[in-house]
Amino acid sequence: MQLIVNGHATHVATGGRVHAAGQPWAVFVHGAGLDHTVWALQSRWLAFRGWNVLAVDLPGHGRSEGAPLTSIGAMADWLVALLDAAGAPTAAVIGHSMGSLIALEAAARAPARVDRLILIGSAATMPVHPDLLAAAQANQQAAIDMVNLWGYGQAAGLGGSAAPGVWMVGAGERVLQRARPGVLHCDLAACNAFKGLEVAAAVRAPTLLVSGERDQMTPLKNARQLAAAIPGAQLTVLPGAGHMLLAECPDALLDAFRAHLLAPRAAGA
Repeated sequence: MQLIVNGHATHVATGGRVHAAGQPWAVFVHGAGLDHTVWALQSRWLAFRGWNVLAVDLPGHGRSEGAPLTSIGAMADWLVALLDAAGAPTAAVIGHSMGSLIALEAAARAPARVDRLILIGSAATMPVHPDLLAAAQANQQAAIDMVNLWGYGQAAGLGGSAAPGVWMVGAGERVLQRARPGVLHCDLAACNAFKGLEVAAAVRAPTLLVSGERDQMTPLKNARQLAAAIPGAQLTVLPGAGHMLLAECPDALLDAFRAHLLAPRAAGA
């Protein structure tokens, strides 16, 4: 479906279900250079269990109009505008990688709108290697190759897809190749500039972090630092996994965040 957000047509996937009054809302926010398709399993699982789902294409990504936004703060403000456009008073916000930074910033800026938070492959800072930034700025295939090399755990390089017949790393490469010129660089530069420890301290929503044990892009020690900075946050570690958890271990990831979303919220939280 399409929503008009800040004057631009924005594509959102609903998980295959029509939104219904009275149901809770969940927003899925993708990572750098990606789009809503990475959330196919998780968005459909919630949509078929009584949730109104918005799996977004950020501005300039996928099927959404507009130029890509250049800072995490601008993307967080855009996310709140998306909730307004959808008529969602509050939502659980689930973000991966860059999307986790957007979710974190949105929860700090608009605490009344984010009632639960799930940060996947996250850290308070996401420094990007200068070679990757340079290759992305030049729109070189080498940038996609570096993201894939550093993004997936060892098992993914040997196959390991939960879906029979699917080449996990190749599928990830094709999603990145679909991005418009300049989009990956814009996203990576926004991640590189973000500083999130003070932002994390302002978060009040119940928060779950899910990290891969062998994540090279947002190492586990950095995820632990972020979890310690968010009041009451919990951290789940998926053994052997890298950064691309949505593809590497989709069932384990779903199990982790399903428990968080369905748990009753403490009184006063």
